[in-house]
Amino acid sequence: MNLARRHLAYAVLATAAITVPSAALASAEHAPARSAGTHTVVLSGLRFHPSTVVIKRGESVKWVWRDGGIAHNVTGHGFHSNTQSSGSLTVRFTHSGTFRYECTIHVGVGMVGKVVVH
Repeated sequence: MNLARRHLAYAVLATAAITVPSAALASAEHAPARSAGTHTVVLSGLRFHPSTVVIKRGESVKWVWRDGGIAHNVTGHGFHSNTQSSGSLTVRFTHSGTFRYECTIHVGVGMVGKVVVH
């Protein structure tokens, strides 16, 4: 998947109100993603738990801050949360692929993860 297509691979629902225009998603070459469940990743102990999430196309991942007031962000290609110490970020993945993300504040201590979408 080329970089431009991967960038359009997200429909983002977040407390930060990050969105991808629906016209951009409609122009993608893939069939529409089916609606499905949400998988949770907890930010705790300077880690993402679990660090790898395997989901189906059309499902969402919800990152939840539970690290005792330590500020983190979730930054992937095409989505980014605010730096915050509580709250959540939900991203719906509409295309297959492997999508890596990190906390840009704590990447040096291994705060990285990935979403594998089938």
